[in-house]
Amino acid sequence: MFAYIVKRLLLMLPTLLGVLFITFVVTQFVPGGPVEQYIAESRRGAGAGAGGEVGGYRGGQGVDAKKIAEIKKLYGFDKPAPERFLKMVGDFATFDLGRSFFQNKSVWQLIVEKLPVSVSLGLWTFFISYFVAVPLGVAKAVRAGTRFDFVTTLIVLLGYAIPGFVLGVLLLVVFGGQLQWFPLRGLTSANWSELGWGARIADYLWHITLPVFAMVIGSFAVTTMLTKNSFLEEIRKQYVLTARAKGLAERRVLWKHVFRNALIPIVTGFPSAFIGAFFAGSLLIETLFSLDGLGLLSYESVIRRDYPVVMGTLYFFTLIGLVTKLISDLAYVWVDPRVKFD
Repeated sequence: MFAYIVKRLLLMLPTLLGVLFITFVVTQFVPGGPVEQYIAESRRGAGAGAGGEVGGYRGGQGVDAKKIAEIKKLYGFDKPAPERFLKMVGDFATFDLGRSFFQNKSVWQLIVEKLPVSVSLGLWTFFISYFVAVPLGVAKAVRAGTRFDFVTTLIVLLGYAIPGFVLGVLLLVVFGGQLQWFPLRGLTSANWSELGWGARIADYLWHITLPVFAMVIGSFAVTTMLTKNSFLEEIRKQYVLTARAKGLAERRVLWKHVFRNALIPIVTGFPSAFIGAFFAGSLLIETLFSLDGLGLLSYESVIRRDYPVVMGTLYFFTLIGLVTKLISDLAYVWVDPRVKFD
């Protein structure tokens, strides 16, 4: 086990470097970088500041070469690309993600500021999905082929087929606009800090209901059907027939014998599903409900060519993903000791 963990940790290094290298190379060829955006803003500012034809003439003059050189030095683009990449890797090795070009904050500070929104969406999505999908999958396996199985399959697949963003728009229009039962944007109200603890919790749940529902409705199908199929596979095995032949109660057979073995593929996916719920698929929901989270931060940094934020958040997400994958693999041994990595 120890040798396997060390091997996986060593393999993370080239994987992480490869992801950073490919992204860094791509950013070098994307037009409209931070220097170009700064120059464009300077031209617009010069044109708007003078006013009239003179303002248009001054904006058309552009920025002189000396100023451009100063801007490149400010953003670190005065150095060759290989040198910049090596410096970035060295900083990332000490977990120094740099500072944003446009927000005058460190990347770590931005991540910490946006993390509560993503954590809120991720935690609620993860727990609601599993607490509903797993019991539903067990019930479907026990009642396989019945009307209950058919109707619930139709419902979960219908929810899976509807994109979360489309469902979010529908929820906003109906429950936020027409009925006005829920707020249209934000994670809390403007006066949240002035409320008592009970009112704060109620206000938070009031705001989080629609975005969580839009995210969670499509995640039922995979977990539900996986649970059902795992249970059906275990129910048909010989040890279940033996347990029933011994006269054990059906409930004892299902929950003590079948349940433990059937949940192996589900439990081992907990770490990746738990982390993935924080960062995956929340961009459109955050944008739609005006939730300032990590998904929206990553998107805006790409649009504005804020390369330190792009590379820093990518490094953060990739590192978490690699560690989570390792934990998922180790969970196999924890759940099923028969698994051997050698």
